[in-house]
Amino acid sequence: MYDYDVIRSRRRTLAIEIDRNGHITVRAPFNVANYKIREFMEEKEDWIERSLKKMEERRNRRFEGDYGEEGNNGPETITDELPPLTESELKSLAEQAKIKIPTRVEHFAKIIGVTYGRITIRTQKTRWGSCSSKGNLNFNCLLLRAPDEVLDYVVVHELCHRLEMNHSKNFWVQVERVCPEYKKRRKWLKDHGDELMAGLYR
Repeated sequence: MYDYDVIRSRRRTLAIEIDRNGHITVRAPFNVANYKIREFMEEKEDWIERSLKKMEERRNRRFEGDYGEEGNNGPETITDELPPLTESELKSLAEQAKIKIPTRVEHFAKIIGVTYGRITIRTQKTRWGSCSSKGNLNFNCLLLRAPDEVLDYVVVHELCHRLEMNHSKNFWVQVERVCPEYKKRRKWLKDHGDELMAGLYR
């Protein structure tokens, strides 16, 4: 059995992350018992071994100069894919999102100092959120599979479009004002978005 750290959150599934140094992190829901996590790790032992070898190969290539400056400095992780969602799970996720996301929108709208219109929760394969010129907001229910701080970043992003309907320098200044680590959260979504979207494919 490999050594690992456990990070608990409001997520609904177990997932394993292995960073560039071979450190293993298990992301788990609050209500999953430790013995269940151990069983999960045992089931994934072959995957972990393959992933550790893959990370070692990446490190070797990086040391040999195959990676650019961004690759040398940026974080690298390998994440076990989340299982596809059933129809009932998607429905449950959407219902949870209809409760949680409007609460986060209300919270950050007060901080940013903007108003908004209708909030729509959808299951989408290409977008995480959007804001119309009338202030209507649309969010992907799959965001509930991401860490809370990533969900908050998307909410802040869309609300800041109430100030700037573009991605200008001033827009990102507004995002950073409320979400100082937005670049880190944005990168997480870029790196792991395909894994979240994979829940729609069977």
